[in-house]
Amino acid sequence: MFVPAKKSSRNSAAGFTLVEVVVALAIMTLLFAGIIIGFTQTAQRAEWSAYSLAAQNLALQGLEQARAAKWDPLSVKGDDQCVQSNFPSVGTNILDVPVAGGNKTYATNTWTITTLTNNSAYPIKMIRVDCTWPFVRPSGTNVFKNTVATFRAPNQ
Repeated sequence: MFVPAKKSSRNSAAGFTLVEVVVALAIMTLLFAGIIIGFTQTAQRAEWSAYSLAAQNLALQGLEQARAAKWDPLSVKGDDQCVQSNFPSVGTNILDVPVAGGNKTYATNTWTITTLTNNSAYPIKMIRVDCTWPFVRPSGTNVFKNTVATFRAPNQ
């Protein structure tokens, strides 16, 4: 007995269904959204790192200013320029970060100078500099602090 070959239906070989297209678009949308979010977070973290490094450098500059102050307790006058009152908080320091449109981020250096020993033979002071700076984001502003500290003996 002769059985004729079954003709293929035109609809079964036409292409993708609507459900398949919607699923593929959803997967592509999630993929691209993840890439864009990852890029923006990475760019924001890189900007924060640049500001943090600039603030650390500013705090180190303040530390070097305090270390450069004259302190000679054995001199005739007993010179001591390394005291808290000689280093007021300065809030007009601009963080040195190259940003398009100019950098408008200001930081404040605060010195804390503490005499650790009053021993006339071996006096020691601790110098601590805090650099406080804001990080402005679209979601809000956070304030961060970079701190450096050192110990100092006279004439160093």
